[in-house]
Amino acid sequence: MLSGTSFSSRGLSPAPMRAWLVLCAMSMLQFFIALDVTVVNIALPSIGADFGVEGHSLTWVVVGYTITGGGLLMLGGRLGDLFSRRRTLLVGTTLFGAASLLAGLAPSFPVLVAARLLQGAGEAVALPAAMATIVMLFPEGPRRSRALSVWAAVASCGLVLGFALSGIVTAILGWRWIFLISVPFILVVIVAALVLVPAERSTSRERVRLDLPGSFLLTACPLLFVYAVVEAGEPGTNPWVSVAALVGAVLAAVGFVRVESKSPNPLIPLTFFADRARLRANLTTMLLSGALSTSFLLFTFYLQDRLEIGPMGAGLTMLPLAVALIAASVLVPRLLGRWGARACVLVGLAAAAGAMAVVALVAVLGGGAAWLLPAMLLIAAGMGFG
Repeated sequence: MLSGTSFSSRGLSPAPMRAWLVLCAMSMLQFFIALDVTVVNIALPSIGADFGVEGHSLTWVVVGYTITGGGLLMLGGRLGDLFSRRRTLLVGTTLFGAASLLAGLAPSFPVLVAARLLQGAGEAVALPAAMATIVMLFPEGPRRSRALSVWAAVASCGLVLGFALSGIVTAILGWRWIFLISVPFILVVIVAALVLVPAERSTSRERVRLDLPGSFLLTACPLLFVYAVVEAGEPGTNPWVSVAALVGAVLAAVGFVRVESKSPNPLIPLTFFADRARLRANLTTMLLSGALSTSFLLFTFYLQDRLEIGPMGAGLTMLPLAVALIAASVLVPRLLGRWGARACVLVGLAAAAGAMAVVALVAVLGGGAAWLLPAMLLIAAGMGFG
């Protein structure tokens, strides 16, 4: 380890230097968590061909990760409060790394889907602890703002590079390496957390019971709903399977409301939904995120299955979408003061709806890859405004 003398010789005290080293490690973790959202998209046709799996089943390689990560995220934050950030960070990062290794070595498609679910769980546990660690080490003010800006920028880079990296790695090394490539870097994060992140006691003095039923229902509801939609859209499948899954999703939603209303320590207090502005903002975010993730899948299958473009070509074709998404996120918020939040949200929703309409028209008319560019720009603008 570097000594305090070496830090002083460079004009930096040990604490600030350690904080920036921790930021580098946490940003590396954030990069690969964000990367795993998009890196798998271009590889889906190759995964399907390897395992002999149809396109609709491949959806689970994507949604298994994102829904599990999102559904368990609040539980992960609560675990950090109860059992210390450092311990939670190590557990979540280790789970994410082990699941990445399992995904890369998966002998069958069900094992791959299970590994993606575990990746999502690891993300949900590690990510809140990583962000809380940054907030803890950087005092409020310009330094914390700069650190969180770096954190957000790294996440955006992970989303962008996911497309290109997926195409390049799949074409040269094979799809398994899109998961295996992150394992050594995750090991670096674990070592850095052990050495650099200070140990601390849990921030909660009282041992509060975790809302495990609420977390389970919050995750099960979207998983069942997605399963119902995916199966309903596939010809030749039993329609009652979709109906049963849809009923299960509704029951999970109702059960979640009942559990949260009776829990002494609810995961999401029902008073959260009493604020109409907050409720509308979350619904808008849900619609925009749904349109974005759906576009990723549709673009991937259209480019590779319909147009027969290889993985590398498909990844490079989708790169303008990622670049436009970052540009919109940076430039569009400057209009917020001029137009107001309401107008920006409406423009964002309209742009996302227009993007999905363009995708549908291109699929029906059978246009080339260039015809998808308007949809890519519209979905990027929609996310930026929204």
